Amino acid sequence: MSTLNVNGSPRAIDVDGDTPILWALRDTLGLTGTKFGCGAALCGACTVHLDGQAIRSCVTPVSAAEGKKITTIEAATDGHDRVGRAVHAAWVKHDVAQCGYCQSGQIMSAIAFLKSLPRGKKPTGAEIESAMAGNICRCGTYDRIRAAVADAARTLA
Repeated sequence: MSTLNVNGSPRAIDVDGDTPILWALRDTLGLTGTKFGCGAALCGACTVHLDGQAIRSCVTPVSAAEGKKITTIEAATDGHDRVGRAVHAAWVKHDVAQCGYCQSGQIMSAIAFLKSLPRGKKPTGAEIESAMAGNICRCGTYDRIRAAVADAARTLA
């Protein structure tokens, strides 16, 4: 039995410590906003935050999260987080989602990136490109993703 802090609440789960966080979130806790993409940390669909850092939950074991805070897309965009609100609004404004499958991972990566910047810093196009490079969008909405991240950064400045 493990206890994980998920979206600000302690959650007791009965899974092996080697179980990827992704499956604990989706199958055990019913938080299905985090998606399975490749299972090898290559596509970014499974991105969540672990103590504020974007991680790939498909390869990170539950044992690595004990005593740390996991934040999923459900909490990141619920309106309580300033950066999450800005990113979510920019995503809608720029009509980023096409099929939508990768979007939770894209948004989680964008939020972590923007939170890592000094307050008021507007990232360059190259910085946005680098921060979002680990997330794949099969629909190819990369221009809209970059525009939304830049717009969210301007809003937060």
